[in-house]
Amino acid sequence: MTIAFTRRDALRTLSCGFGYAAFAGMSTEASADFQNPLTPKATHHEPRAKRVIFLCMRGGPSHVDTFDCKPDLAKDNGKPAPQQKARKLMQSPWKFEQHGESGLPISNLFPHLAKHADDLCLINGMQGEVPNHPQAYLKLHTGSFRFVRPSVGAWTLYGLGTENQNLPGFITLNPESRVGGAQNYGSAFLPAIYQGTAIGQVNQPLDRAKIGNIANSRFSTELQRQQLNLVQDLNRDLLAEKEVSPELEGVIESYELAFRMQSAMPQLMDVSNESQETLDLYGVGSKQTDNFGRQCLLARRFAEAGVRYIELCHANWDQHGGLKAKLTANCGATDQPIAALLSDLKRRGMLKDTLIVWGGEFGRTPHAKKADGRDHNATGFSTWTAGGGTKGGQRVGMTDEYGITAVENKMGFHDLHATMLHLLGLEHTRLTYRYAGRDFRLTDVYGRVVDEILA
Repeated sequence: MTIAFTRRDALRTLSCGFGYAAFAGMSTEASADFQNPLTPKATHHEPRAKRVIFLCMRGGPSHVDTFDCKPDLAKDNGKPAPQQKARKLMQSPWKFEQHGESGLPISNLFPHLAKHADDLCLINGMQGEVPNHPQAYLKLHTGSFRFVRPSVGAWTLYGLGTENQNLPGFITLNPESRVGGAQNYGSAFLPAIYQGTAIGQVNQPLDRAKIGNIANSRFSTELQRQQLNLVQDLNRDLLAEKEVSPELEGVIESYELAFRMQSAMPQLMDVSNESQETLDLYGVGSKQTDNFGRQCLLARRFAEAGVRYIELCHANWDQHGGLKAKLTANCGATDQPIAALLSDLKRRGMLKDTLIVWGGEFGRTPHAKKADGRDHNATGFSTWTAGGGTKGGQRVGMTDEYGITAVENKMGFHDLHATMLHLLGLEHTRLTYRYAGRDFRLTDVYGRVVDEILA
């Protein structure tokens, strides 16, 4: 069979890149020069975590109703709010109880997760810059809302590589498509191979989400390989002419990864071989928990297979009104799956080297215009971590008596990112990439490692 590609047609149609020497059709010289950018890399120091699973709650979860217990808010319920005299303080409709040997206070919105209290490190002193979703969400994911910057996952993959060359090193499940879009998992000026692979989109049932063109119904694997070798040879010629072209290198690297993914990815996303006990544990099959339960189950499967950075997304936590019904629904959909993920990782011996991070772009006010709602609050809110070398059963940082402002051990997104990289064995000040004449890093010129959360 003759494949009728001219050089120009091939480049225009299939784009460009830098191929893998391990495949047929590549020369010895190319093999000697090529270095796989996804190969696992040496860390700056001994890592405590091998991978990250980020549980992103898009919309700003109410910290004073979930993980930041405020007795004074209940005591002063109905009184004018400080510096907001036109608004009245509103106590949490839910009770906080102490759980585990640590006595960690957790809202009864999370009965399943509360059983893991001794694994959780509640970070109650988070603080942001802007109480607007677009800016805060980008800051959470990239460390900047003013400029296009690489995402946390892209920096992680750039710094560490990945343990499975047949899978993307960075996967995002049901990502937010409206607030920040692809920037939340993009690579910006880093090589394109480090961007995240998105599966589905937020509010879409995950069981319907597919990876486009993962199967080729027209050509056999052997014929695909021959076709790809032809295109790679043409693109290597073009790369030799250009001498330097990150775009050419990145796209072809993606082609090679996509070729290998054809066999590995469909098997990994098929959860039918999981036991019924495991499916029930995650809530798969239950209307309330099925979608996020599938995300959490796939996160465990991806982590087990060697994926370096995995993000899950759940929305919408933006409750200006209807707080009681909507927050109950959000927590009901995520509580059991998250607890199942922690249990499953622990019984497989993986929680100790898997860093779990839960959080959103900001928190919510202890008061609001509406009687059954809370507004945006970036001056003080909560996130939490588990596993991956963090110390469970403790609270780090504190907001004021009503949960309005962080007042003790304040922690911004740069600090969170610096600490995440530290746990992965990377010093945030040394993980840099030269672009436009200067060295860039995830934390810009800021960030500190928060030692208090380390085990």
